[in-house]
Order: sequence, then structure tokens, then C-alpha cells
Amino acid sequence: MDKIKKDKLFTGDYMCIMAANFLLYFGFFLLLPIIPFYLAETFGADKAVIGVVLSIYTVASLFMRSCSGYLVDTFARKPLYLFAYFTFTAMFFGYIVAFTLTMFAILRFVHGLAFGLVTVSGSTIAIDIMPSSRRGEGIGYFGLTGNIAMSIGPMCGLFMHDHGHSFVVIFASALVSCLLGFILASLVRTRPKPKVEKQVISLDRFFLLKGVNGSISLLLLAVPYGITTSYIAMYFLQMGISGNGGLYFTLMALGMAVTRLFSGKRVDKGFVTETIKVGLWPALACFVLLAADGYVAAVDKGAATALFYAAAVLHGIGFGIIFPAYNSLFINLGRNDQRGTANSTYLTSWDVGIGIGVFSGGYIAEYFSFEVTYMFGCMLVLIAIAFFYLRVTPHYKKHKLR
Repeated sequence: MDKIKKDKLFTGDYMCIMAANFLLYFGFFLLLPIIPFYLAETFGADKAVIGVVLSIYTVASLFMRSCSGYLVDTFARKPLYLFAYFTFTAMFFGYIVAFTLTMFAILRFVHGLAFGLVTVSGSTIAIDIMPSSRRGEGIGYFGLTGNIAMSIGPMCGLFMHDHGHSFVVIFASALVSCLLGFILASLVRTRPKPKVEKQVISLDRFFLLKGVNGSISLLLLAVPYGITTSYIAMYFLQMGISGNGGLYFTLMALGMAVTRLFSGKRVDKGFVTETIKVGLWPALACFVLLAADGYVAAVDKGAATALFYAAAVLHGIGFGIIFPAYNSLFINLGRNDQRGTANSTYLTSWDVGIGIGVFSGGYIAEYFSFEVTYMFGCMLVLIAIAFFYLRVTPHYKKHKLR
């Protein structure tokens, strides 16, 4: 009976932090696909400028995540989490009153800082709450809340935009979502954090040095992911195919939901690198289809529509397998007192790739085409696969701590 209690995953605190995470990401994803339209329609920004403004958020998040691991491992986690959550929420109100592109860009920077801290502190608290014997499964379910938000948020945002709702209404909806999430986050009970002895500040307190190889491969995978989440709606409209562009995110999230039901359990059995290898190939197939889709659309709109939605499913399957396994890879390479640093390194690597994808995707699409942009993404994924097989896997097998 004691073991069953010890291994219980879905406690009240775990459910609260999962719900808080969902509402935070729902607010985030509600705006994600409509911000390019907002910048273009409100400020007359072109694709290159949109790419710069969008990347400001990621740069800020990256900067904060590089510090978040140290902060989370050194100070009380819940106060940091609530402070970051509240700041993140307040920025949606800021968007409503931002009347210049410069002001909007500044708010995006602050928003990125808050996002960098709230995601590291929130995921670390979630890992603290879940039993170690079910950590891979728990990470998978916790991440699934973000995926569900991804399936609903972008589609709701695009639906509201396409049906005449003002940007103010959309921003206010994101604000309400995150306010509810903040209330739930405040209800989460955390164990008293053991007192941490004063430590010499070193690079390994901010970045998990044993995770460098994993960071490189994850970064390469994140670049085409960032391109897709930021520009897929514009690509859909450019191709002129039938259907709903927001459905891409729904199908993608469904693919993630299905794969996370078993990938986390495989990770808990010790198959970390093996699980990642399985997910790399559908991820590659997704970007191959997207690169070809624009050319197919010029010949057959129906076939292009089918390819578009097939790419979404493959996107979800591939990254649904990869995400919890990669997170566990970093956790297993760090000591228990480096849990926040390991989480920060994982998320920082992802942010760097997303930022490169958002920034470069806007420029490549502006001066070449979206098709060329996704070809670029395919090349990066191929490099990531080769690097993972040749460097990441043997390094992990040699240096893992658990």
C-alpha cells in the first residue's frame, strides 16, 4: 500500500500544476498564429520585420532560461514560479494598450523573460512532485498539457481573427486564461526545499556541460519547428488550398497526445536514446512533405491539402516521441541538485533553435519562398539525426547517472 501511495502520479498538486500549465500555454498559443497578422495589419510590417519582432520574444526567453536553472536550484521555487506567471499574464494587458511597434517589441521582450522563468520553474516543480519511478511518464503527461493547448489555442485564435473579432478581444481572452492559470498555480503545494549551501558560481550552474551534445542536436531540430509554428498559417494561405490552417495544430497535437501515452513509459524502462531515434524519422518526413507541398499545390490543390494535414500528424508523432525522452536525457545527465539546471539547458537549447527558426524563417520566406525555408529545415534535421547517432548516443551511454 505504501508503495502504491509513493508511486501515485495524479495527485491534487500534480493536477493543479498541469491545469496551470495548460492555461498558460493556451494563452500563449492563442496569440501565436495571429501575431504576424496583427503586426502586418496594425503596423504594416513586412515578413522580415515580423521575424525580428517575433524573435525578440525568443531571445529574451533564452536569456532568462540561461539564468533560470541557477535561480531555481538556489532559491525557493514556488515564489519564483508565481512571480514569473503573474508577469507573463500581465503582458497580455500590455498588448492591449501598446500603440506603437516599438512598444509592442518591448513588451514581447519582457514577455519572453517571464516565459523563460515560468517554464523552467514550473516544469521543475512538476518533476519535484511526481514520483521518480514514473518520471518519464509524468514528464510526458505534463508536456501533453502544452500540446493540448497547442491543438486548441492556435485554432481558436485563427477562428476569432477570421470571424471578425478584434485583436483586443483575442488579447483579453489570453489574459483571462492566464489569470485562471495563476490562481491554480498558487494552489500547488510544494515540499520544503532543502537548504542549499552557498556554492561557487560556475558555468555548470547555468548550463549543464554534460548536455552540450544533446543541446546541439535538439537545437537543430527546433529550427524547423520554430519556422512551422510561426509561419504555417501564412504558408497555408499562400498555397491557396482548402480547409482550415489552424487544423494543422490540432492534428499535430493529436499526434503528440497518442505517442506520449507510450513514449514516456518506454523512457521509464531505460530506453531514452532508443525512443528519440524512433521519433526522429517521422519528424524528418514532416518537413519533407511541407517543403514539397507548395510545389504540389501549384498542380493539385486536393493532393496538397492531404500532404499538409499528413505533415501535421507526422509532426505530432515525431516530436511527441522526442520531447519527454529528450527531457529525461538531460535530467539523467545531471545530479539531483542540478535538476533546475538540466531543465534550463533542455529548454534553452530548444529556445535557441526556435529563435533561429523564427528569425531565419521570416528572411528566407521573404527573399526566397516557404518551400526553400522548409528545405533548409530538412537539411538541419538530417544533420541532427547523424549527430545524434554518432555523438549524442555514445556520450549519453557513458555519462548518464541514472
